[in-house]
Amino acid sequence: MDARIVDLVDKLPTSSLTVKVLNALDFVAPGEYHNLTGFAHTITVLTGEDDEPMVRKIGERAVQLFNDKSQGYQRALWLYQTVDNLQGWMGAVALANKVGEKVNLLSFLNKVTPKSEKVQMLDLGVKLVTEVVAFCSLNGLPGDGIKDFVKAITNYREEAAIRMAALICLDGLLPLGPDFLSKVLGMLQSSGGGDLAQSERYQKVEGMIPGEGPTGKLAFIRESVGSVGDYMRSFMADPQVTVDKVAGGLKKYVDYAEDKMDYVAAILDLTTNYFEHTGTQSVARSLILRAVNEV
Repeated sequence: MDARIVDLVDKLPTSSLTVKVLNALDFVAPGEYHNLTGFAHTITVLTGEDDEPMVRKIGERAVQLFNDKSQGYQRALWLYQTVDNLQGWMGAVALANKVGEKVNLLSFLNKVTPKSEKVQMLDLGVKLVTEVVAFCSLNGLPGDGIKDFVKAITNYREEAAIRMAALICLDGLLPLGPDFLSKVLGMLQSSGGGDLAQSERYQKVEGMIPGEGPTGKLAFIRESVGSVGDYMRSFMADPQVTVDKVAGGLKKYVDYAEDKMDYVAAILDLTTNYFEHTGTQSVARSLILRAVNEV
């Protein structure tokens, strides 16, 4: 029996640069994120069940559901894994894994070039659409179920809530500034389908994005970003969510040059995998909560 999802949850790090950054964003989603690792431990936390045979039974049913390709769990996991852009900066990862030490990103500033603003905006749109499609896959909905996603996003909790906070803060606010949403919406309206080719993330997941050809897929991205505009504006209305305060939260865990937020965003993009990390946790949560109801 393929227990790949069990192995992935068991191997999730308890301390890494990704985990540090997610913890640094706790102040914009207070108390939401708990870094659940270990499949059996996750079952116990989510269900309250600590009887070992029952935990095993729930786990076995969860694995069966994951392995059933008629379900959307494998597809959702693939999306969360693939849209991330972790490129193996082993020095940063090694530093991040030293529990309790602050990670110094200053030494990487001369080794990275921020993406162009257009590519950054397209990448944000692609990440958001990936979240839409993964949400639909986990909930047995058509891949273009934007309305269902918009209704659900306001009730996002735990790892899903911190994932959206990270998307807004790390992929929007830091590299593009506080007016990132209007910038992204404006750019998407003026762009053509050919512009998507500039996004490596799009190239990885284009086959999963609804729409016919680049033009149709871009239209779906426009619709997705526009539909969550109210949610993002409400999030940004929180007085805590400013460039200075988000950067200040990160300062607890990483050192960086304060006048180079676009560089910091680019480095964090290369050295963290918050979509994959929290996405794996979301898939495990969905599987476990369904499995416990079925056994």
